[in-house]
Amino acid sequence: MAHILTIPHLSLPTHHPLLSSFKPRKLIINASATSSPATARSKSKKKKQKEEEAAVKEEKALRLVFMEELMKRAREKDAEGVSDVIYDMVAAGLRPGPRSYHGLVVANVLSRELDGAMQALRRELSTGLRPLHETFVALIRLFGSEGHTTRAFEILSAMEKLNYDIRQAWLVLVEELLRSNYMEDANKVFLKGAKGGLRATDELYDKMIEEDCKVGDHSNALTIAYEMEAAGRMATTFHFNCLLSVQATCGIPEVALATFENMEYGGYDYMKPDTDTYNHVIQAYTRAESYDRMLNVGDLLGMMVESHKRIQPNMRTYALLVECFSKYCVIKEAIRHFRALKNFDGGTRFLHNGGQFGDPLSLYLRALCREGRIVELLEALEAMAKDNQPIPPRAMILSKKYRTLVSSWIEPLQEEAELGYEIDYVARRVLLFWLSLCAYTHPTSTSLPFVSGKWYVAEGGLTGDRKRWVPRRGKTPLDPDALGFIYSYPAETSFKQCCIEEWKFHHRKLLRHLRRIGPSALGDVSEADYTKVEERLIKIIKGKSKKPLKPKAASKMLVPELRQELEAQGLPTDGNRNVLYQRVQKARRINLSRGRPLWIPPVEQVEEEVDEEVEELISRIQLQEGNTEFWKRRFLGEDLHNEQKKLISLERTKGDDADESDKAGEEEEVEKSGSPESKDKEVEDSKAPLQMIGVQLSKDDNMAPRRSKKNKRKFIYPEKEDDEDWFPLDIYEAFKEMRERKVFDVEDMYTIADAWGWTWDVEIRNRTPQLWSPQWEVDLAIKVMLKVMELGGTPTVGDCAMILRSAIKAPCMMKSSHCASTLKSDLEIGGITVSDEILDKTRGFGMQKPRAMLCDSAIRFRSMVSKPSCNLVFRFKEDDEDWFPLDIYEAFKEMRERKVFDVEDMYTIADAWGWTWDVEIRNRTPQLWSPQWEVDLAIKVMLKVIELSGTPTIGDCAMILRSAIKGPVPSSFLTILQITHKLGYKFGSPLYDEVITLCLDLEELDAAIAIVADLETGGITVSSEILDKVISARSDA
Repeated sequence: MAHILTIPHLSLPTHHPLLSSFKPRKLIINASATSSPATARSKSKKKKQKEEEAAVKEEKALRLVFMEELMKRAREKDAEGVSDVIYDMVAAGLRPGPRSYHGLVVANVLSRELDGAMQALRRELSTGLRPLHETFVALIRLFGSEGHTTRAFEILSAMEKLNYDIRQAWLVLVEELLRSNYMEDANKVFLKGAKGGLRATDELYDKMIEEDCKVGDHSNALTIAYEMEAAGRMATTFHFNCLLSVQATCGIPEVALATFENMEYGGYDYMKPDTDTYNHVIQAYTRAESYDRMLNVGDLLGMMVESHKRIQPNMRTYALLVECFSKYCVIKEAIRHFRALKNFDGGTRFLHNGGQFGDPLSLYLRALCREGRIVELLEALEAMAKDNQPIPPRAMILSKKYRTLVSSWIEPLQEEAELGYEIDYVARRVLLFWLSLCAYTHPTSTSLPFVSGKWYVAEGGLTGDRKRWVPRRGKTPLDPDALGFIYSYPAETSFKQCCIEEWKFHHRKLLRHLRRIGPSALGDVSEADYTKVEERLIKIIKGKSKKPLKPKAASKMLVPELRQELEAQGLPTDGNRNVLYQRVQKARRINLSRGRPLWIPPVEQVEEEVDEEVEELISRIQLQEGNTEFWKRRFLGEDLHNEQKKLISLERTKGDDADESDKAGEEEEVEKSGSPESKDKEVEDSKAPLQMIGVQLSKDDNMAPRRSKKNKRKFIYPEKEDDEDWFPLDIYEAFKEMRERKVFDVEDMYTIADAWGWTWDVEIRNRTPQLWSPQWEVDLAIKVMLKVMELGGTPTVGDCAMILRSAIKAPCMMKSSHCASTLKSDLEIGGITVSDEILDKTRGFGMQKPRAMLCDSAIRFRSMVSKPSCNLVFRFKEDDEDWFPLDIYEAFKEMRERKVFDVEDMYTIADAWGWTWDVEIRNRTPQLWSPQWEVDLAIKVMLKVIELSGTPTIGDCAMILRSAIKGPVPSSFLTILQITHKLGYKFGSPLYDEVITLCLDLEELDAAIAIVADLETGGITVSSEILDKVISARSDA
């Protein structure tokens, strides 16, 4: 059909002159009287032949005209017109042929007339003609496009009866079924033809497998792949990736891993994994709902990095990794891969993916907010603005204090913002109850009140009993912010605390690097400078003392102190000292009973003086994290000897430095865990092992700093509290205190050994342990074996062989010269034949080991040791490829000699994937927290959220304003208020008065005037007292 319809025919007129001049053929014979009969017959024959040839030419020309008109009508899908042309051909004396009826079938096929096409075929068969192959193909194409598989099979059967090749028709049928999305019928037709011996094209194999995998039909796709391999074409990476796309969504990542291992270790290049392969397997592990899959993703990531010369990640790879690390709360790795993802156009939109699979973009934003990483949060919001990705509703979820990601990271975290006016909580509950009813009555509404009502219903406000924000085992977490994370969301940390942690962590790395390298890390400095830098780093790591402040005992407080505490709590301050004392004690008891913190007098924070010279020395320390070229030089041994010469062994004669370092680590751990009992060492010693890229070796730890006994700790005893459990920290003072209090009698001091009469216990516990020796080990083994046999046990032949091996490794046991002869005699008595080789070598001392050389080895060792001139020195070096010297420099040398790996194989993920920014970011000194920086970041985040179609709450605006007041940061007051008023929010008058008064106290007259002008422009009334203060301050200026 396709060939005929695409032939560029000549367009001739329908009424051709040949049609009018065409007449039936007549034979006229004129006999000549003068010619002979033979000559007459010859002439008449030639004349007749010429007339027949002319008639045939006329008929061909006429048939061509009819066929051109017929095909024209067929292209125009005019079946009736084609039928009329056929009737005209019959009237003109021409018999329609197979091509004429083919045109009629084609016209019906193009018109999608199934019955008309079949009627045309029956009409052709009734005339006794044999249909063309193209006619059957056209019918099969029509039936395939309409999904009539049964009628298509009937056509194929008819073609077989007519001895036509049905392969092309079968291919056309499968392609049409695929194009019309009849996948089930296409699979049936394809598999039936493949089992019947028909071979499909490579393109059809690929198309079938791809389409089956798109609809999730893994079984048929795998069957077709097997048929393809049986036909002689092996499956390639493309086919494996199609199968993996289905396996990645089945929820069982082990199936995808098996396919991946088949590709990786199959041994053929045409089936090696590519980027899409890794993406499918990572997706399978990331979205699996069972077990912890984080380590599996890490293994895949490492394999992908190792194959970086062959494959490179794409946008989908980074999006999946960010999704995985965000769900498992590995935020630092998620940040690294997000920085790579944002370099792709539309990277954040791809990560959002319409909110599917837990909304990875929202999880990433929420994780950054909860961990206090606001710089990275602002970076992510800027990337979303570049990609025109609106902020998802999941990212703007409200906390339990009605704060969003705009301000939920500002301290205090668990407090609701003060709006400057009293909040009617009863009215709020009634309003939310009404909103919840609206949400039920209008569930399809998407307006803000109904959405808020749905949130309130989900929170549990419909019944009036707010749910507690605690997770329940085995149930859906009550906090909606926990949805999407695998286990739980990250712990909530403020931005200030995050900055402090990063600051300490960075200086801890500097201290380790300084102690590892020595004074050479600071340049040409003295030992005193080195000590100053080390002490400064330890002090930074230790941080400020966070001992819990306790109120002073009321009995020891003076009258002004008592009145100050009462006044701070709004209690009366009149009366004598006894009255004030009783009020303070009663107030404290009430606060303790209600779970409130006791009032503590404010402590003035003294700014610490910074030594600029020491800070300059600290800035010289260069961290080489991720610097591959530096570590390559280290591995090759360059500059190692020079640094080793510069390295000064600073032995500590005082234990204060080491104690301070340990204490810094302990307090750091206490801050994280919240319990003073959990202590761990944070700062390593000065001989910590050198960390390399791809190599990490251990080093001897015999150079631990020694503490001097002369320098004893001096304890500062705290004030004795009215607590019976209190004892001094010093042990001797504690004993004295216990004797004075008569806590218990000396007779009550005994152990379980004294009570139960264990007279042997003290001797055993104080006995010096025996040093291990081969002799002792073998003797004990023999005694144990004999005792087991005595008790009815039966040692195995493996036990006996292992003890004998242990004896062979200890040749010092074999001292007498008659050992070999004794063994020989024993073996002969046991019926064991001694080999001739051993007999010759040992001069009569020999034996044969059952099934190998065990006894021969024993005889050989004994005979060698029995010689007086033999002085053997045994060095037990294991034949282990993982063995390296303990010294770091010797280990480098050993690795170079063994050629463990090439220097070119030393790289990081940043080198492999082209993260040019990673080294700079990792070695960058973190910025120290400041109120100005926090307020500026909060304003930027709020503006960016508004730009991304988000809506901060009034609580967010109030919290940012409170942070600016606490700073104080008067330059940001006006900006915050303007943004708040643009959002349609208004604070209470006390808050505005507080802001203006603070500006006047800070002598920021311009800021106060600008705030008053903005309030009056927005229709907010300013009290007359505040106006008088502003006017008087302006007049005084």
